[in-house]
Amino acid sequence: MSESKNTLYLKIDKNVVVKDRNVKLSDFAKMECTDQAALRQLKQKKIYTFPEGCEKGVHGHNQMAFSILKIIEQIHEDYPGLDISNEGESDFILEYLPGPAAPAWLDGLKTVILCIVIFFGAAFTIMAFNNDIGITDIFEKFYTQVIGSAPEGVTELEVCYCIGLALGITVFFNHVGHKKITHDPTPIQIEMRKYENDIDTTFLDNASRKGHSIDVD
Repeated sequence: MSESKNTLYLKIDKNVVVKDRNVKLSDFAKMECTDQAALRQLKQKKIYTFPEGCEKGVHGHNQMAFSILKIIEQIHEDYPGLDISNEGESDFILEYLPGPAAPAWLDGLKTVILCIVIFFGAAFTIMAFNNDIGITDIFEKFYTQVIGSAPEGVTELEVCYCIGLALGITVFFNHVGHKKITHDPTPIQIEMRKYENDIDTTFLDNASRKGHSIDVD
């Protein structure tokens, strides 16, 4: 092919899910170039083929680590004179997930079970914390000092404490049902992104150490 003096701007995220076993460059990369003819051809360029049945663990794994240098090498096979500017990750993961992973009812069942576990786990944690600090004794002493007599049954302190605890949790997690109080990411969303990033980084490091990453020679 004819050489080009244009620059191809290439951007790839750290973890990209693809639906087709035969992966083209446009399936995982965002590209921009003034040479539209070259851009159209590169979008259709085949980069990798996952083994058949890998998503079920039959042949290999459905995740593969890549180096951006390998992608640049493959692009230069067709356009050796094309300048490439990488605007994304230097190493990334391709994950092959064809079609829906599970039926909708199964996802709903998992969500219900997760909510039950979180609810009772959080309730147990709160009760254990209150018992550890002796919150009942604290409320009793505080009530006696302020009112002048020992409390009988549930007092205003316990009621206000329960209401404040529920409101505090709601405001902290920034979520009420399907709606968010503000547009800021919730603490759970932030922690999940950190967790996903840690998984991707560990996978890339392990693949590089074991020599399973697709890189240039």
